[in-house]
Amino acid sequence: MSNEINAGSMADIAFLLLIFFLVTTTMDVDTGIIRQLPPIPPPDMPPPPDVNKRNVFVVLVNANDQLLVEDQLSDISVLRTQAKEFIKGYPDQPDNISFPAFENEEIPFFGTRPVSKQIISLQNDNGTSYNMYIQVQNELAAAYNELRDELAKEKFGKSYDELANSKTEADKAAAIKKIYPARISEAEPKETGQGQKSTTP
Repeated sequence: MSNEINAGSMADIAFLLLIFFLVTTTMDVDTGIIRQLPPIPPPDMPPPPDVNKRNVFVVLVNANDQLLVEDQLSDISVLRTQAKEFIKGYPDQPDNISFPAFENEEIPFFGTRPVSKQIISLQNDNGTSYNMYIQVQNELAAAYNELRDELAKEKFGKSYDELANSKTEADKAAAIKKIYPARISEAEPKETGQGQKSTTP
């Protein structure tokens, strides 16, 4: 009587297990900031018109990762709240120069509504860390996302993502996006010691 184990099919089983794990295993993918670069303007294009200073929310990050918001020392923990307040503004206070001006626009599902002319101007120092740069970008993007989400729930009873991902209600998300368009302008980083200081702002 033989005590040997027939291992002839072991290679086939191992191969099948390998295929199974390759098919079912998910790999982590590095994520980044989604930004669409503006097209290169033609050489004969006239310069853009001057922007009203009251419409610009200035965010500076120096080489020490210190945050300066509207010429005031700030912190990353409150940047989102500050940006939301500026973006939303006060359309019923047109003379309040601390917040952006508004213009009435016809928005689907909303009718004629004041829309903020806000722009967020972000500038970094060449010494700004990548981690701080990402944190600032995330907070500014979150400010727009939260405002859109709040308006979507107030008007339609659904989150902004639910509307945007729905084939039948995506036009409602587009209308909300017209009310809160993401306008983030990034200037070229400055050398340390030029314009933005590496010391406390």
